Amino acid sequence: MEFVIHCLFSYLSTVTFGIVTNVPRKVLNACGITGAVGWMIYWSTENMDAGGIFANFLGAIGIGMLSIYFSRRKKLPMTIFNIPSLVPLVPGGPAYQAVRSIVLGDYVSGVHFIIKVIMTAGAIAAGFMVTGIVERLLKNLLDKNKIVSKK
Repeated sequence: MEFVIHCLFSYLSTVTFGIVTNVPRKVLNACGITGAVGWMIYWSTENMDAGGIFANFLGAIGIGMLSIYFSRRKKLPMTIFNIPSLVPLVPGGPAYQAVRSIVLGDYVSGVHFIIKVIMTAGAIAAGFMVTGIVERLLKNLLDKNKIVSKK
């Protein structure tokens, strides 16, 4: 049951953020699926005790791959799918804890949470970077195959 709840709420949070950011209605479902898959990759990896940073990295790769797929299928930019789909992965809790700790004077704990937020954001960015590199490599490989097959 916990799996279904996580899947449902990650889908709803992604679609809701897509509505707020004026994503076209025709792609809201695709955005929701992308966000839910990214969150489920994160959640599953986190439950296997692989670590939150690695889980965010894999979740971002999943979001990036699905964003590429849906952007090609719907003929729209990838960012339309990427941005709303990131909402479930955003480290809002640790960011809040960092600010709270610093305001309360617990600077050591605040710095700990800030480092966690920075590492999580870096893992998400690295996941998108890896996805972009893989996309370019596959595109170049397919283009070379087309050139070879024409000769």
